[in-house]
Amino acid sequence: MAALTGLQALYPPDRCLVGAAPLKSFESDGLTAFKAKPRAVVLPETADEVIATVRWCAEHQVPFVARGSGTSLSGGSLPVADGIVIGLNRLNRIIEIDPDDRIAVVEPGVVNAHVSAAAAPHGLYYAPDPSSQVICTIGGNVAFNSGGAHCLKYGMTSNHVLGVKAVLATGEVVTFGGRSRDELGPDGTGLFCGSEGLFGVALEITLNLLPPPEAFHTVLAGYHSLEAAGEAVAAIIDSGLLPGALEIMDALTIEAAEAAVQCNYPKGAAAVLIVELEGSRERLEHERPQLTNLLKKTQPFETHIAQNTAERLNIWRGRKSAFSAVGRLSPDFIVQDGVVPRTRLGEALRRIDEMSRETGIRVANVFHAGDGNLHPLILYNGSEPGALERAESLAARILRLCLELGGSITGEHGVGMEKREFLPEMFDEATMAHFQEIRRAFDPALIANPGKMFPGSEAPALGHQGVHPLEQKGVISRE
Repeated sequence: MAALTGLQALYPPDRCLVGAAPLKSFESDGLTAFKAKPRAVVLPETADEVIATVRWCAEHQVPFVARGSGTSLSGGSLPVADGIVIGLNRLNRIIEIDPDDRIAVVEPGVVNAHVSAAAAPHGLYYAPDPSSQVICTIGGNVAFNSGGAHCLKYGMTSNHVLGVKAVLATGEVVTFGGRSRDELGPDGTGLFCGSEGLFGVALEITLNLLPPPEAFHTVLAGYHSLEAAGEAVAAIIDSGLLPGALEIMDALTIEAAEAAVQCNYPKGAAAVLIVELEGSRERLEHERPQLTNLLKKTQPFETHIAQNTAERLNIWRGRKSAFSAVGRLSPDFIVQDGVVPRTRLGEALRRIDEMSRETGIRVANVFHAGDGNLHPLILYNGSEPGALERAESLAARILRLCLELGGSITGEHGVGMEKREFLPEMFDEATMAHFQEIRRAFDPALIANPGKMFPGSEAPALGHQGVHPLEQKGVISRE
């Protein structure tokens, strides 16, 4: 391993952290079951410092991990043992808000919610809204192609990123896409979104902004069974309505949310369904009675319609707090995010409940019901011998259930460390080999976030010389 002398020369001592105490906070991310001790953590304040750091790592073949706020729930920003963590929170400038072109250009450490706050005076906002949006960063959202409660209507992060300037693991600075919504040629921007840090580090990100909806119609419905709530989702989708959001929380999650934020959800509910219509006032005048009639047929025992912004935000506060609130019920939990077809949502929930009762492990369910993205929270006490292993075993069964039902192992959290052994169960050998080929085109030495996404050991370092293969194909451009 190369001496840190050259790296330390790039930073003042308070921005190149070494030693047990300063590094402790960086040993884990949102998936606290995994820990690893990095060799150093650097805190760049400019893009040039990030580039210099990556080039030092490339020269000395030192692995690195880019990290934002550390909210990854799949271990995606877990440090590499004896590697370098590049903390990006200080690259938090909103470089530009262009209200005419409806774009924002931001650095990777900008917090998701801050983009909408900056765009609001111009009558615009940034649509992707992960539950952690008040703390998660745009760089992390890009790395894992984050979604959010409104992804049913507005799509994922990749649907809102127009361009990315990045430093690849080789030290090359490249540009994908740009400011236009009509790029020609290969979609390098889309390829970079969701690459989980395996290609390099984003330096600047160009985002699409939207005018906010003119009006909202937010309904909270309580049901006596989780399956009934799931059937209500199917009925809404089958009707042709396209709500901005369709979310379900079960009784255990409701209990936690009530304790945390006093959201006043229907008492005694086995599940609640949040439906939010949004758009022009004229459109909502047409859709509101249609939704009302649909919900009546699904027989909720209680329905509440938000009468003002405060009531709407209170409904959403319960949903947005769900993950953190479950910490009140259990000292530890694993969050999964498998996906199933909407038509098999009820079956998936029933079988997860059966697995929970069979194993004696409590599972709290909260999910983006509109696109079948499950978020079962598997509760356990890590201080009990074997508890983590039992929880992981149940998590594996749930992921395999999603595949059995024709779904996916991840909807928005990514593969990371947590689900890498399941990737070959979803893709055949030829596809896996192609994934690796693409990865090596960006990072021949495999030093960018190694050990994530792909199962098994990493391949030895490969040389990188001459013209970049993706440059030849027009996917990237050099600076």
